[in-house]
Amino acid sequence: MRFILGLVVALIAFTAPAFAQGAELRAEARLITERAQAMPGETVYLGLELVMDPGWHVYWLNAGDAGLPPEIIFEEQPAAEIGEFLWPIPHLLPVVEGEIMDYGYDDRIVLPFPVIVPEDAASEIHFDGIADYLICKDICIPESQPISLTLLVGDEQIPDLLGGEAITEAIGQTPSPFAGEIVIDRSAEPWRMSLAPEAGDFEGDVRFFPHQHEIVHSADQPLSTGERGLTLALTPSGDGEPDASLEGVIVVEASDGTRAGYEVSAEPGMVLPGTFGSAPSSAGINILAIMGLALLGGLILNLMPCVLPVLSIKAIGMVNAATKGDDSHLRAHGLWYTAGVVLSFAATAAVFVALRGAGEFVSLGFQLQYAPVVAALALIMFVIGLWLLGVFELGTSVQGVGSGLASKQGSTGAFFTGVLAAVVGAPCVGPFLGVALGSVLTQPAPAVFIVFMLMGLGLALPFLALSFAPGLHRFLPRPGAWMERLKQFFAFPMFLTAVWLLTVLGDQAGQGAVTATILGATLVGFGVWALSTAGGRLRVAGMALGALALVAGLYYPIQAALGGSPGTGGAAYADSVEFPTEPWSPERVDALLADGKGIFVDFTATWCVTCQANKRTTLERTEVRQAMADNNIVFLVADFTNKDDVIAAELKKHSRPGVPMYLLYGPGETEPKLLPQILSPSLMINEIEALTS
Repeated sequence: MRFILGLVVALIAFTAPAFAQGAELRAEARLITERAQAMPGETVYLGLELVMDPGWHVYWLNAGDAGLPPEIIFEEQPAAEIGEFLWPIPHLLPVVEGEIMDYGYDDRIVLPFPVIVPEDAASEIHFDGIADYLICKDICIPESQPISLTLLVGDEQIPDLLGGEAITEAIGQTPSPFAGEIVIDRSAEPWRMSLAPEAGDFEGDVRFFPHQHEIVHSADQPLSTGERGLTLALTPSGDGEPDASLEGVIVVEASDGTRAGYEVSAEPGMVLPGTFGSAPSSAGINILAIMGLALLGGLILNLMPCVLPVLSIKAIGMVNAATKGDDSHLRAHGLWYTAGVVLSFAATAAVFVALRGAGEFVSLGFQLQYAPVVAALALIMFVIGLWLLGVFELGTSVQGVGSGLASKQGSTGAFFTGVLAAVVGAPCVGPFLGVALGSVLTQPAPAVFIVFMLMGLGLALPFLALSFAPGLHRFLPRPGAWMERLKQFFAFPMFLTAVWLLTVLGDQAGQGAVTATILGATLVGFGVWALSTAGGRLRVAGMALGALALVAGLYYPIQAALGGSPGTGGAAYADSVEFPTEPWSPERVDALLADGKGIFVDFTATWCVTCQANKRTTLERTEVRQAMADNNIVFLVADFTNKDDVIAAELKKHSRPGVPMYLLYGPGETEPKLLPQILSPSLMINEIEALTS
């Protein structure tokens, strides 16, 4: 039915009134070349360039339900061997929603084709012919234009710069060969095209453009993803041979609009293992469930060790706000804190989407893979510790900034406490967050923003709820000296956090960067002291000296971190004769599996506090290591402290947004079991024994 309807549309197009002689052309056609002069025997690319009026389009080699592709009809065979068009990847051209779908191009298109210059070519080769094409908008008009080009032939190459640039750009837009496995399963309807790319899952919207008419062009193509690849559901049209391969182009469009195409030829077969998930993406991930997991995961972040030091600062702010006995002040405090958390997570989502659009795999905690960021955070923690100890005070003019809240001191402090909680909390992949973030790794940008901001809301929710609890201040002790002592006590978690960040920095950029950061902390401390105590006649000099010390204290650590050399890798385990560990690599996994070994892989990083907690409480326990030894399990460590594309690809393969990730392979089994992100000795021992029993 769709084929007949498309044929009718094509016939109507060819009988349109605009076909009358003398009708105005809707495109400008010309022949271009990459060479002004070519050499005998070489291959040169020419191109048919079509520049269309706004809103008009021409067609791909398979026009879809209706249409015809452009062609060149040469008046005489040129004195050269002419190849076929190279077709840039097409766009969808909906004609009747859900009924007729075409494929083609609008605005401007260049169709390159190769020309082999004969060894005995004369001094010039003439190309004279007709560009014949169907151009459509509300109606379709067949147009023909004369085109001609003279290619000089000599003993040297002379480029045509403009033509060469246009042809090179067009060739760059043509599909690349697909690397990996691909099959078409026709055992049931819809058909399932299963792809296992060598380079991991495709990210973005995926569409198959067939070379022929074996599928319904206007039908949706629901996508399902698995750990090895993806599967497209295709609606058959009834055309084509049932046992033939299915050929065409897979087009992947990223969230930023960039597109890539891959030439595929799918042989008949069953769906490849690991390429088909439980729910097609066209039906949508259960977004409500994912949103719930993100909110719950953010809530649990409040219990993660990486966030607890910052929450101590928030606790001080809440005590101060609540004991004032002003409910509106308390509510404002909670709202500003929540705004700081949520906006910071939104900014992280923006960076995540931008880097993903640039082709990067972005893991949760990616900011801590950059040594300058780690050095800067260590300095921030140190300065906060000084503030908590009372070395300097934030003036009321600073604390009262923001939206007419000058009389409600602490709003700015609440906001930036939220920012700090988000920065430090983002690397923690706690329970539920791994599932939520892993589910949106390849989803459109709005889904990423929703999940990240709900994580932030979950993190801020306890303090937000407390700030709106009526009469909360009546249940807290009265203000007194104890509050100042509590504030000073909370300085020490800040200093411990700074020490932890220095260990991360040492693994990333070496001891020199650590030394420079300690020196920078001293200069920053001096600068803060000088600025807070400057007064009298020496006020200007003191402030200038303090500012200079602050700049130097920030400059030298970051400069040293940028130029440092990697350390030894602090995420590695202290080996022993009984329980050794080895560095992870895909090749090592393959070799161990071939030997019939079981494998446990710890994807970890020095900056991942959850990883280090699991390491101390579970993975370094004697009974866990003994269970591995007894069951012939080899312990591999994938250290993600520094950026590593191979580890990033493995995280992406298992739909994990970051570390920790734990894989357990049974002896000789190529598909691992993905373990929870929070481990315990009993869980590890039970999983090992169950897998090897």
